[in-house]
This record gives sequence, C-alpha cells and structure tokens, in this order.
Amino acid sequence: MKEKRSESNYLYRGRILNLRRDKVLLPDGREAFREVVEHSGAVACLVLTPEGKAVFVRQFRAPLGKEILEVPAGRIDGDESPEAAMRRELREEVGIEALKLEHAGSILPSPGYTDEVIHLFYTDSYERAEGEKDADEFLEIVEIDGAEALAMAREGRISDAKTLCLLLLYKEKLMKEGER
Repeated sequence: MKEKRSESNYLYRGRILNLRRDKVLLPDGREAFREVVEHSGAVACLVLTPEGKAVFVRQFRAPLGKEILEVPAGRIDGDESPEAAMRRELREEVGIEALKLEHAGSILPSPGYTDEVIHLFYTDSYERAEGEKDADEFLEIVEIDGAEALAMAREGRISDAKTLCLLLLYKEKLMKEGER
C-alpha cells in the first residue's frame, strides 16, 4: 500500500510552512499527485494551577476569523527539541517556567495533507517567569476550572484539536488516579 514519490515541486516556501506538490506512483502502478504542507512541528501544554484550574489562552485566529480558547502552544523553531520549545512557549505566552514537564504523547493533526506533529505536555509544577511575547501575538490568559473546561469541550465552546486531546488525556489520567 506504499506510494513512491517520483517528483517534488515547491509551490510556496514560508516562515511557518512550505507547500509542495508531489508526483507519486501508486501501488497499482498509476500516477497521482499529492499536495503536502511541510511544518516544523509544534508543542502544546495543559497547565494546571494549584487550585485545579487549567490555563488557556484566548486569541484571534485569522483563518477562522474569530477568537478561540486553546492551551498554550507554539511552533518548534529550527533544531529546538519539543521540550525546549514548550518551555519557551510557556514563558512567552503565559509567563511561567515549568519545573517539570510530562510528555503526554504526540498527535498528527491532519496527516492527509501535512507532516506536522504536535507534541503534548502537562505541567502542574511551575513558577512565574518573564518571557518576551511574540511581536505579532496578542492573547489573553484565562484560567478555567478543570471540570468546567471538560464541559465546555463537550458543548463545543472549546473546539481546538490539540486542546481537546489534552483535556481528554487529562480526564483519562484523573480516572486512572482515582482507581488507585
């Protein structure tokens, strides 16, 4: 079932992503084309406060034309490791230095057209820190009770995929801890 790429042409090269068009040979011998968005990868973290609240950011997302709630997240820069990227993003977006980061897994947001991998983390161990925000990023920090955040996800008021994945993994983690 494997395809073999025979040709690649870049249609666009940008700061955040590249777009290429591949000619592939299908398993049955026919040729087809694939459009592929290349992305350096990203990180996202569910931050839990000592009071049991989850830390979100509200920001305007131009492709959607509206503000959404999501966990702190960002792109991996260059040769940066996912953990280093997550630590940087937490400083920049919510002003914290994680004392401990727990890797919660990785997701493929849309493997039909992009090679992006998002590395997911949790932290409930942190201290306040100063970080320099991106010049073009405007966001509001919002703390929401964990149970309310899960309800908001069920109701569709939180719909960002990486955030939903982290909330579901967190819910599963709580259930397992409750069984002990």
